[in-house]
Amino acid sequence: MNGLALRLGSTATVRGRKSRELLLLTGFLVVIWTVTGILSPRFLTPQNLSDILVQAAPLGFVVIGQMLVIVMRGLDLSVASVMATAAVLSTSTFDNTGGVFVVGILLGAGVGAVNGYLVAYRKVTPFLATLATMIILQGIRFAYTGGAPGGSLPDAFRFLATGRIAGIPVSLMILAVVAFAAHWMLERSVLGRQFMLYGDNPAAARMTGLPVNRLVVLAFVISGVMAALGGLFLVGYVGIVDNWTGRGYELDSIAAAVIGGASLRGGKGSVLGALLAALILVSLFNIVVIVGLSIEFQMVIKGVLILLAAGVYLRSSRA
Repeated sequence: MNGLALRLGSTATVRGRKSRELLLLTGFLVVIWTVTGILSPRFLTPQNLSDILVQAAPLGFVVIGQMLVIVMRGLDLSVASVMATAAVLSTSTFDNTGGVFVVGILLGAGVGAVNGYLVAYRKVTPFLATLATMIILQGIRFAYTGGAPGGSLPDAFRFLATGRIAGIPVSLMILAVVAFAAHWMLERSVLGRQFMLYGDNPAAARMTGLPVNRLVVLAFVISGVMAALGGLFLVGYVGIVDNWTGRGYELDSIAAAVIGGASLRGGKGSVLGALLAALILVSLFNIVVIVGLSIEFQMVIKGVLILLAAGVYLRSSRA
């Protein structure tokens, strides 16, 4: 009976902490939107806010996968390279939307499986494993394109990335469905509890008989698929296929995941928190343009946010 009470109390504490973190993130987002709206009224126009949400969708896909890998005590530095490679290869292979998505998702899953195999079965650290695949993908991509990608973007594909239904961005609808599924999986399903248990205590997870190696591989596969989706939606939004699509998203996604409540020690993460943090990042980048600051300030903001993420991590480490 005491054990049950302790577990219920622990669950209530975790949920209470997550609620406070979400409230803080929401409050911070409201503050920066309000202040910027006062400085530049056009920031709060429906069109600009809608544009921010559309711009945040690609990072939203990537951060969901990155957060899951961080929950499993890993990092995925290959996400930006997966984004670009999936976009380049899929759009140059097919000129229809279905083919583009199938090729992109399969490539993301394959790269994720390689990352997971290296980490789980060959005991390579996540940092080195994903750094290696990042570099390999860059080499493959540039060799394939000769430095000048020329993929085509089908109209239906462009609609998914930039279109609206009843005024709501289609990409945001798709992200909402994916986010709901990821949130349910992590918070409500047996698989989500297994991910959390491994991240919290890998040794205990092994002792209970969990298929820990397969869990690690699955986490990286999901990250690869999410990165591929993010890359496809990003090129669909921009309208141009580029060898450097998604450049910098590896750091942006890590920062957003940690600011959103994930712990680099594993066993802790929130889909909603990660998405809110991603929206905050994109909002800040938009603010730089709106208020007329030099684009180089985006780099300053990224550096500050990474320091903030480090501070959040250190605080959670002492908790």
